Amino acid sequence: MFGILLSALNSVLAWVFRSLLVKFALFFALYFITNEFVGFIAALLPNASSLNGTLSSITASTWFFLDAFHLPMGISALVSAYATRFIIRRMPVIG
Repeated sequence: MFGILLSALNSVLAWVFRSLLVKFALFFALYFITNEFVGFIAALLPNASSLNGTLSSITASTWFFLDAFHLPMGISALVSAYATRFIIRRMPVIG
């Protein structure tokens, strides 16, 4: 009986250390690299203050329709989707 329990324990420990721990370390490293890469890219992007001059020339009636269609939320979702696609394709393990 002790041999069966010891064999089961060895199997579970082998599974944890071979697959679970290695996958955790790999995905943590990918997360850390991606997080640092996004921070580096974000520092290179222009500030929002340069857009104030461009956006101040839009009339109030145009802003009404832009707000009605939630254009600011759509633009931010589109930009983040393109950035995510760019980052995923640059990772050699995933993309």
